Amino acid sequence: RESRTPMLTNAECANACCPPERKQARFRDSGGLYLQVSPNGSKRWFLKYRTGGKEKQLALGSYPDVGLTAARKARDAAKLQKAAGLDPVQARKVEKLKATNPAGDTFQAVALEWHAKQAPQWSEGHAERALRQLERDLFPWIGPRRLSEIEPVELLATLRKIEERGAIETADRGLMLCRQVWRYGVATGRVSRDITADLKGALTPYRGRHFAAITEPVKLGELLRAIQAYRGGPIVRAALQLAPLLFQRPGELRAAAWAEIDLDAALWTIPPARMKREKDGKENGAPHLVPLPRQAVEILRELHQLTGRSALVFPGERNHERPISENSVRTALISMGYTPDLQTWHGFRATARTMLAERLDFDPLVIEAQLAHAVKDANGRAYNRTQYLKHRAAMMQAWADYLDKLRQGSEVIQLPQRTA
Repeated sequence: RESRTPMLTNAECANACCPPERKQARFRDSGGLYLQVSPNGSKRWFLKYRTGGKEKQLALGSYPDVGLTAARKARDAAKLQKAAGLDPVQARKVEKLKATNPAGDTFQAVALEWHAKQAPQWSEGHAERALRQLERDLFPWIGPRRLSEIEPVELLATLRKIEERGAIETADRGLMLCRQVWRYGVATGRVSRDITADLKGALTPYRGRHFAAITEPVKLGELLRAIQAYRGGPIVRAALQLAPLLFQRPGELRAAAWAEIDLDAALWTIPPARMKREKDGKENGAPHLVPLPRQAVEILRELHQLTGRSALVFPGERNHERPISENSVRTALISMGYTPDLQTWHGFRATARTMLAERLDFDPLVIEAQLAHAVKDANGRAYNRTQYLKHRAAMMQAWADYLDKLRQGSEVIQLPQRTA
């Protein structure tokens, strides 16, 4: 028989039972709390409440593990949640989901879990750089702290430590990393909101890096003559000569392998894994084809006599299994008076892109394809980088001839026609 008393007593809870012919019996307390008893003798506490016009039950535990007093406290806590606009059942589900996070809720635990999720989609280099910055700039200061307990001012102080050493770009990247970690923390229930939004405008603005590049013909001619007169090592000298001729990214040029270069066909085939692309593009994309003008072939044939026994076109002096460093060409430019504010190795790409369009009137789509940039037609379709090969070969030869004239100090006549 169900109890009709307004409040249960400890004795009634202990003696409550369910007749064998019934599926269950309910013994009501107050405020929607009741003890449900099964014929087998098991007893469980439930809270009945309404939300959104629907009746719901929230399980509060088994008796006698949860006594009458504890059940009433759980009822009151659930009612407070409901008064705050929360559905107690849904809040319980969220708490259970939070408890399934095995790694913990410190910044370091959440950041490493986020990094492990993202790394398979990134290139190895990008994944390594992100992890290195987390370990160097963030973990020592806020790594052990619970994500939910870190205040915006605390995160700002951590990022300003990076700024204080003059690394404005690194501080900006650190904030971007933190933003991703906090968003992941929100999604996985470790923290209720993304505090990085509070830091907007608090760091020194980073306006991006522009690689210095000479785009004026007379000044470029002076630089080309300085390269021709360079008296450093022959490997670095060849890299210096090829940098403006081929205008590929420094990492792609210095790590070039002889197996990639067909001097008879005047073609350099850069494998997709060595290109600046997303992981899928590196694994499944097409190689980048670089037509070699006559002048580049001559430089490479001469260099082959020196480094042809090595797998690399530009092997390092100390370790022939590794290519020359980017600093080798950078240092050579500086030794000739071309500091990073005047001309950079990477800046030769901007030099070629600007002058091919403005001085030689080549089609920007052909130029972008040669730069290995993703270009699209008027309908938004991405061009295949292997297209325009014939046009690019003509452009590269015209560019090399133009550089020869600049180096010789000759007057250069702008080409009147486009090649594509």
